Formats: sequence, C-alpha cells, structure tokens
Amino acid sequence: MEMGTRRFGRMNWLGLYTLASREVQRFLAVWTQTLLAPLTTAALFLMIFTLAIGQQRGDVMGVPFGTFIAPGILMMTVIQNAFANTSSSIVISKVQGNIVDTLMPPLSPLELVLGYLAGGIGRGVTVALAITVGLVLFLGIVPQHPLWALCFVVLGSALLGAIGIVAGVFANKFDQMAAITNFIVTPLAFLSGTFYSVQSLPPVIRELTHLNPIFYLIDGVRYGVIGVSDSSPWLALGVASLSTLAVSTLAWAMFRTGYRLKN
Repeated sequence: MEMGTRRFGRMNWLGLYTLASREVQRFLAVWTQTLLAPLTTAALFLMIFTLAIGQQRGDVMGVPFGTFIAPGILMMTVIQNAFANTSSSIVISKVQGNIVDTLMPPLSPLELVLGYLAGGIGRGVTVALAITVGLVLFLGIVPQHPLWALCFVVLGSALLGAIGIVAGVFANKFDQMAAITNFIVTPLAFLSGTFYSVQSLPPVIRELTHLNPIFYLIDGVRYGVIGVSDSSPWLALGVASLSTLAVSTLAWAMFRTGYRLKN
C-alpha cells in the first residue's frame, strides 16, 4: 500500500470511511432538525392517536391501541429519516453543483452506495434508539425481541436509504424530490399497517398491502417490540432483505452508468 494509490485491497476503505463519516456528520451537525424534530413528531403522533381514538378502538390483536401503534410510528419515523438523509444529500449536491466532489475521488459505485447508506442507516438507528428509550420510560414498552427489532430497523433504514439514493439521482430539482416524498414515500409509509392491523382490511386491499415491502418492515419491528405481527417475522425478513438488495443494486447501476449525474 502506498499513499495516493486508489485501493487498499479490493476496497478503498479510507475513501469509504471518509464518505460515510461525512454523511453521518451531516445529520449530527443539525441534530435539532434531523433528530429532535422527528422525535417530537413521533411523540405527537402517538399522543394524538392514543388520546383521540385509543379508548374507542380498545385492544388490537390483544394489546392496547397505543401499544400497538407505537412500533409502527417508530418504524415510520425511521424510514422517513433514512430516506431524507440520502436523498437530500445527493439532491443538494446536484443543485449546488458540487456532486463532482463526490464522483471524482477514486470511489467505486459500490463504495458510493455503501457510503451514502451508512449515513441513512446511522440516522435511522439513532432515531430508533431515541424513540425506544422514550417508549420504555414513558409507556413502559420494553422490546420483547430486541434483536429482531434492531434487525428490521437496520433493514428499514437501508431500504429507504437506497430508495433515497435512487430518488436523489433521479431528481434534478427540489420540487421533484418533494413530489417523490409526498406521492410515493409518505403514502407507502401510512398505508402499510402503521395505525391498524391489516386483518381488519377488506380482502382485496389486504392482498395489495402484502405487496408493499414497507408493510413487512413495520410488521417485523412490531413483532420485535411487542411480540405480535400480522405475518411471520421470517417472511418479513426475507421480503425486506430482497427488497433492499434489489433497490441497492439499482442505485449501484445508476452510479455505474452515471445516470443523471454526468451530464
């Protein structure tokens, strides 16, 4: 190994670490916006839904309504923040014209994907840990299967981080990114069993819900936190893993071909 060489073995570990570190420091530098604000929003969601309709709904799948929706709100907050971290980083760089500073260093497409995903996963896991502490302290909800919960939080952050990369590469303006967020990401998050059990849906809508990979993320983390779920956690793990691999591969292909980046 010599100073200035492109690689150390098969991977440019120094370059990968530098990109990952930059992405993590991006959201830590504005923690009131990237961490405190999502925690406040999650707390408001939980409080409003519990107070407004919790008494009328009663138990859902054998647990109180507030306890049932808590893991869904946790995962919804995680995936929204993971998506925002990767997509905003790329779009801002493209709009400001400094995306070349990321593309010119000796980083392969795989290293670019992993570096951006590190920031998305870091932000998602940090938000999840903070919300979990709140659930334990204020609601007494202790995760029943913490390793399952952590696994789905990481997978959810990786999947939406990868989707954020794809969206960031595709979008050339902030309004295009806003459209993707408002008309694709947010509906998928809300219509995936966050506030209800899919068993209560009509058969046709229930089957359509099972085509939404975010449903399996929310269902999986619900199993990890409170021990109940609409589907097998192993099925959820398989769907989430394959979805993450597929979207990450698409992100890799975009970096490899320079789609909407080299013009």
